[in-house]
Amino acid sequence: MQIVIANKSHSHYAEIICDTIADAAKVRGTGIAKRKPEYIITKMENGNAVIALDGDTFAGFCYIEAWSHGKFVANSGLIVHPDFRNRGLAKQIKKVVFEHSRTKYPDAKIFSITTGLAVMKMNSELGYKPVTFSELTTDQTFWDGCQTCKNYDVLQRTNQSMCLCTGMLFDPNTKNDTSKKVKEKAFKRLKSIKQSLFLKKDNK
Repeated sequence: MQIVIANKSHSHYAEIICDTIADAAKVRGTGIAKRKPEYIITKMENGNAVIALDGDTFAGFCYIEAWSHGKFVANSGLIVHPDFRNRGLAKQIKKVVFEHSRTKYPDAKIFSITTGLAVMKMNSELGYKPVTFSELTTDQTFWDGCQTCKNYDVLQRTNQSMCLCTGMLFDPNTKNDTSKKVKEKAFKRLKSIKQSLFLKKDNK
């Protein structure tokens, strides 16, 4: 298994990457925005993505987005193909894209919004801290990118102040003590509270 910085030569994987993301987005409660192949290819050409390959077979992917003139960076679209799940690959990809982000954008705050408990745990291990959405980028283009997520109506109802996703932030200018990890129980409780608050109308 290889996890490498993607480039133009990997563009033929864009279709399967988008299909894998779309399939994951169908799962109710999963906050993941769909993307088009052209968008993924642009990320590859700009050196803002990492791809995991088992030989020539696609295994996983994640890309970098820069916002607010490079003051904020997001590691988005983390996905592992179903054939390669439950092997710890997502954690490996997350670590590589995080390190690549820190190298390419050393002064940027790295943030993540996700509903996935596994991703929250990985973020916590890397030094991310849970934050309110107001502490994330105010670049409207980022939030507009959430329109293809099935939970977008929640974001609209709260005037972009809250969603089923949890916001997490790594600030390079703050001492990040990775020994003080947020417990998974706390993430589960937070997710449960949000679902009870925002998904009531779905149960009527």
